[in-house]
Amino acid sequence: MNKSDLIAALTKKEHLTEKLAMEIVNLVFDEFTNALKNGDRIEIRGFGSFVARKYDAYKGRNPKTGKVVEVKAKRLPFFKVGRELKKRVDG
Repeated sequence: MNKSDLIAALTKKEHLTEKLAMEIVNLVFDEFTNALKNGDRIEIRGFGSFVARKYDAYKGRNPKTGKVVEVKAKRLPFFKVGRELKKRVDG
């Protein structure tokens, strides 16, 4: 499923216009992004949680050339699946 599929499903299920459904989906994604940028944790009960993890700088290697490169410190989103979702997906 991608973003357009989600918008289409919301449009059909809730009898919304495509424009309104798109605004709702974009609002949710924007707020998730803002929360992670601000260091907040997002928890959706029964689904899972998102958090931005901090990774320190390190020396990596370019696999093509073998040259050592400096990789900068970064923050990346991390998703931890919830117990209920795990059970539902597993069957």
